[in-house]
Amino acid sequence: MLQITTLPLGVYQTNCYIVWTETASTCLVIDPGYEPETVLDQCARLKKSIAAVLLTHGHFDHVGGVRTLVEKTGCPVYLCPEELSMPEEITAGPLYYTHLCREGELLKFGALTVKVLHTPGHTPGSVCFAAENALFTGDTLFQGSCGRTDLPGGSWTEIRRSLLRLKELTGCYTVYPGHGPATTLDEEKQYNPYMG
Repeated sequence: MLQITTLPLGVYQTNCYIVWTETASTCLVIDPGYEPETVLDQCARLKKSIAAVLLTHGHFDHVGGVRTLVEKTGCPVYLCPEELSMPEEITAGPLYYTHLCREGELLKFGALTVKVLHTPGHTPGSVCFAAENALFTGDTLFQGSCGRTDLPGGSWTEIRRSLLRLKELTGCYTVYPGHGPATTLDEEKQYNPYMG
C-alpha cells in the first residue's frame, strides 16, 4: 500500500511529497522546491533512502532543492523534455535532470510503478504522476481550481485540454496537487469549474 508524506515548503508552500510502499527501504521525492535539508531529515526519520526525484514541472518553487538532494544522495532526477524550453528566469537557472520521462512511460522503482501523464498548459512539459490510487498533479489541477497560464510557456488552451483528459480518467484517485490540500478526482470532476 502506498504511503505519502506531504511537506508544504517555502514561501509559496509548495507541496513536496515523499512516497513509498510499506515494505520498501527507498522512497520517491516529488517536487522538492525548497528546504532540501527538511526533506532529507524527513527521509531519515522514515528510514528511507531516496530512489529518485520526480518533477511535475520546472518552475523554481518546485525544483529549488533538487541539486542539494542530488549532492547528498546521488539520486536520479526525472523531468519531461518539453520543460527544457522554459526560460531560466522562472526555473532558477538551468534545470537539473538525469533522466527524461515522456507521456505514457512507466517508471519502476522496486515494487512501485509510476505512470507519466503529459498534461501541458501550466508549462509545456507539465506532467502528472499516477501511482496506485494517487495522482500527483503539480500545478495542473488544484482543489477547485487549476494552474495559471500567464507565465512564459503557459497556455489556457492546453491546460483545458489537459484537465479534460484528467476528467476522463477512471478509478478512485486521490489528487495530490502542487499547492493546497489534497482532494479526490471524483470531487474535482463534480465541483471544479475548470473541469466542466
